[in-house]
Amino acid sequence: MRPALIFSLCALAGLAPGQTRQRARDLGIVTGVLPTGPLNAITDVAGVLVGHTTLIQGDRVRTGVTAVLPHAGNLFRDKVPGAVFVGNGFGKLAGSTQVDELGEIETPILLTSTLDVPRAADALLDYMLALPGNEAVRSINPLVAETNDGYLLNDIRSRSVGRDEVFAAIQNAKGGPVEEGAVGAGTGTVAFGWKGGIGTSSRRAGEYSVGVLVQTNFGGDLMIAGIPVGRELRKKAGANSGNGSIIIVVATDAPVDARNLRRMAARTMFGLARTGADGSNGSGDYAIAFSTARNPAKLVTNDGMSRLFVATIEATEEAIYNSLLKAVTMTGCGHTVEALPVEETREILRAHGVLRQP
Repeated sequence: MRPALIFSLCALAGLAPGQTRQRARDLGIVTGVLPTGPLNAITDVAGVLVGHTTLIQGDRVRTGVTAVLPHAGNLFRDKVPGAVFVGNGFGKLAGSTQVDELGEIETPILLTSTLDVPRAADALLDYMLALPGNEAVRSINPLVAETNDGYLLNDIRSRSVGRDEVFAAIQNAKGGPVEEGAVGAGTGTVAFGWKGGIGTSSRRAGEYSVGVLVQTNFGGDLMIAGIPVGRELRKKAGANSGNGSIIIVVATDAPVDARNLRRMAARTMFGLARTGADGSNGSGDYAIAFSTARNPAKLVTNDGMSRLFVATIEATEEAIYNSLLKAVTMTGCGHTVEALPVEETREILRAHGVLRQP
């Protein structure tokens, strides 16, 4: 295995030992009307696992890979219903056309850096082909998404993510709380001019759960709970490139077929818009949705989808906030990208009367 130095995030952020950055709800930022799941994470959908490999090497490599597993079994033998929605197709989402055609996902979902997609896909093939029961398999559709972390922090041409990193992310994937911020595929990303990263959130929609995980790396005019926070903070922040992209993964335990999963995936763009994203030419905006309900006796009807749509929109919005709030200041390739200033953000929101008591 190639050596990878995983630096302390507290050290990178200039935080004192034991001091951590808080999530949106911990700060009194409450959006939407539906309740969250117990963890307020994609892992509130039973069986879903998330794993990260974070690569911080020298002063030029700031990247990684994040794996989302719909379940812990052999996904090729026990596929899940799935769909992909393209908000803006400036990206390299490997495996999307077969998902569109067949409505199934048959591998873990990987998120990584743009130029690492082929390497990650090849590693994912190695992983899947080696699983017991797949000895005679001749065709597998690896699903690998990306954003470009090479604008400021990462030497993207080094293509640092390979087999070892992919295997580690998959094999270490687990349920429970999800690590957020500058980890995994979010290590080198930038959003709204501040440090972006991985974020997650969930909602309860009646008897069902909807969870969302995002990799944020895009531009725009940051809005939080409808307040133009970015405009107030922009006086202090660095350059805000509109390029970069976002990947949004949606999980649900609702018995939903591929057609309605695509409709759920499309609603993520509503949540993205709420945060002030500008959907620029260079921002590849993609959503991948799946259901953990396989071969259900009865599907949710079209008329029954509306609450799931609301859950998707709300969880997407909050996951993006969490990706920013949990990310830490990062330096790489001669650039420093500051974390979103939490106290200044709270003061702006407090002045507008939108904070609730944490």
